[in-house]
Amino acid sequence: MKRLTLASLSLVLGLGCASNPHPARYEMVYVPRRPPAMRVEVVPAPPGPGFGWVGGYWRWERDGYAWTAGRWERAPHAHAVWLNGRWRQDRRGWYWVPGHWR
Repeated sequence: MKRLTLASLSLVLGLGCASNPHPARYEMVYVPRRPPAMRVEVVPAPPGPGFGWVGGYWRWERDGYAWTAGRWERAPHAHAVWLNGRWRQDRRGWYWVPGHWR
């Protein structure tokens, strides 16, 4: 059980880090249904200088959408701005375009 917990934690920490300005390649998944409307988030005060707000988003999980709440992350450099990810649609369905720092 301890091994599973450590593996899960390392997966969350490794993949949950949004501060990489050049994210690793990801597998594009096409979804047959439009995502729900964005939630309105109350943005709390930043934990300190040098943090940027990474907005929440709907992620696809096997057969439905699940909400990922927004969070503060340390910006990779001064004046960096987070550009939120977004769902786009083409003839194959809906697909996720990840957010990134600019």
